[in-house]
Amino acid sequence: MSGTLKKTLTHVGISLVLLLNVLPLLIALSSSFRSVKNMTNPLQLFSEFSLESYRVAFTKMHFMQALGNSLMLTIISVVVVVLFTSMAAYPIARINNRLSKVLYLFFLCGLVVPSQMVIIPIVQTIQGLHIPSSQYTPILMFITCSIPFSSFLYTGFIKSSIPIEVEESALIDGAGLLRRFWQIVFPLLLPVTVSVVITQGVWIWNDYFFNMIFISKAAESPLPLAMLGFMGDQTNPTAWNVLFAACFLCALPLLVIFAFLQKYFIGGLTVGSVKG
Repeated sequence: MSGTLKKTLTHVGISLVLLLNVLPLLIALSSSFRSVKNMTNPLQLFSEFSLESYRVAFTKMHFMQALGNSLMLTIISVVVVVLFTSMAAYPIARINNRLSKVLYLFFLCGLVVPSQMVIIPIVQTIQGLHIPSSQYTPILMFITCSIPFSSFLYTGFIKSSIPIEVEESALIDGAGLLRRFWQIVFPLLLPVTVSVVITQGVWIWNDYFFNMIFISKAAESPLPLAMLGFMGDQTNPTAWNVLFAACFLCALPLLVIFAFLQKYFIGGLTVGSVKG
């Protein structure tokens, strides 16, 4: 096979894979701009352009209220995860003894235990501790489930990318432990911090499971739960154009954040997971 033919076949294969991945997104985007009566053939891409479905979705799901709830859940959870796991990973990465290795393996064990499998005893424990079921309760679960993966990234990054000589120089200059961490190590963790913010933030933002279990009031519902209101039944069929519009409204804030942070995300995830 000649080099030109091989290169052409490679480009055709890549184009087909790209088309298979982009086509569902185009169908959903096109359907969000159409009316209910014009939903018979989804492959007629962008045959109609109307923002009515976005107006209906924005109004019925109380978008600004749900957006505020999603931001609160995501920001509080991610900030606590970043502070806790970065501080926990620092001694684990720097102290080379049996206890630090056991603690590292303890955190990693959380990666192989799915939260869905242990949700019943967790709910019983929360009820036994008389923790009220509110919009703050899922934050406990988000933080707990984010610790294993975040600790893995931070520990690997500190071991592989932050030389110990930098801290030794600061120690000679009289810097204490807290000052060395907050003024020298933590700023150098920016790439992996962005990776943690994006990976865990996207999961928390889109989560249905914990929000459905612990949040019962409509006024406290984040965007994913508010979007479920557009799923119909036999007596009230789903308006797919409005549902697709609600999906894009929910994803828009994440797309904007990812566009600004994707450079740090790729760098931090690669260094933290491959070299760690």
